[in-house]
Amino acid sequence: MVYTSAALNYLPKVRKLFASLRKHHPEFELVLALADRLPESMDFSKEPLDRVITVEQLEIPDRTRWIYFHTLVELATAIKPFVMGSLLREADVGRVIYLDPDIVLFSRIDDILKVLDSANIALTPHQTEPDTTQAAIEDNEICSLKHGIYNLGFIAVSNSSESRRFAQWWSDRVYHYCVADIPNGLFTDQRWIDFAPVFFEGVHILKSPRFNVATWNLTTRKLSGDHEQGYKVNGEPLGFYHFTGFDSGAHRLMATKNAPENDAVTSLVDWYTEQTKFDDLDPISHQTWGYANYDDGSPIPLQHRRYYRSRSDLREAMTDPFAMVDDLNVQNWMIYQGPVERPDLFEALPPEVLEMEAGVEPAEVEEVHEVIELQEVVEVPELAEAPEVEEAAAVDIVPHDPSNVGLKRMFGAVGKFFQSSAYRQEISGNLWAVLREKGPLGLLSYIFKF
Repeated sequence: MVYTSAALNYLPKVRKLFASLRKHHPEFELVLALADRLPESMDFSKEPLDRVITVEQLEIPDRTRWIYFHTLVELATAIKPFVMGSLLREADVGRVIYLDPDIVLFSRIDDILKVLDSANIALTPHQTEPDTTQAAIEDNEICSLKHGIYNLGFIAVSNSSESRRFAQWWSDRVYHYCVADIPNGLFTDQRWIDFAPVFFEGVHILKSPRFNVATWNLTTRKLSGDHEQGYKVNGEPLGFYHFTGFDSGAHRLMATKNAPENDAVTSLVDWYTEQTKFDDLDPISHQTWGYANYDDGSPIPLQHRRYYRSRSDLREAMTDPFAMVDDLNVQNWMIYQGPVERPDLFEALPPEVLEMEAGVEPAEVEEVHEVIELQEVVEVPELAEAPEVEEAAAVDIVPHDPSNVGLKRMFGAVGKFFQSSAYRQEISGNLWAVLREKGPLGLLSYIFKF
């Protein structure tokens, strides 16, 4: 069983991964873990895969709020251990292998399958030999100290009690801590796996140079051959290559830096460039991530996700953060109350208010709205029915000013106002004038009178 995790816009790369698996291991069952909403019109019947597991199908406690907490990359990595655990619970599943969608298989990997006959978990380090130049140490080894010793573009497990225990532990950790926050020791799902050889038995570290070849280890591995005759790494057949960072151009840049004048590396990168040159013309590659926007279609800024995650009172008051069913929703709170409580994190006023204060019509103001990035270390959310894991001591890293108006009182007063006749009378009257003259707190005080 092999699975990958991606959103719909990454389907062109998923096809290349699965096509290579079909070529070299036609016996494998191929599963797409979809970190996205599944449109009713989507048809996977002609795709090179056997089935799709969506995030909505996974047994994740408090799933809607949990999804909102994460960016696309964070969600695609956070669901990996949950999918692994789900597959290991299925009958007749002997092994489960995960591969990133930007990987391509170039030969059979029977040696990995043999390792799993006796091992519980198989991992590939970013580097298997020490670098020898200062530049390579900084680019590769120090980078691994930041992102994790093992590259989680690959992980494989046998179906053993220890492997199932590992999948549960990994799920528990990423449930609360799957964020990209390198300064504080976190990098999505990957940094946690540094603990795997210590916490679990039967962890096999694959040191063969033919596995998970990528720019970060080209300084210590010699790639030779071409696509027609086949590629070799240090004389061994290339197992799989990781085309990480390809779309941005970073892959070619680092490949050229780490393997200068290596014709085989140039040939391989050129081949993948040719394979992907029409990806951008595929409409699916422009599919908007299903969790990128609020229900009204407006995009969700990163600081909305981070701040909602950090505030238990907001999570309790507004349990569906995507919803826009009434005026008391997460988006409106972030726009109007966020700047009051945390002006260092949010714009001082929403764009439409700034336009009115400038005395111009909205159409006359260019809509350029800068935001201040929120620190990504936040209070661990205490979600209902979380996986079995001991809760860390709650630390309110992003506190709110207790002198501000209490949320319950504010929501009650605002809700009462919106249901009153005064609202119907005033909505076309002087609400904006009050807001312009006295600001958000003045407007709340005005509403409290009703």
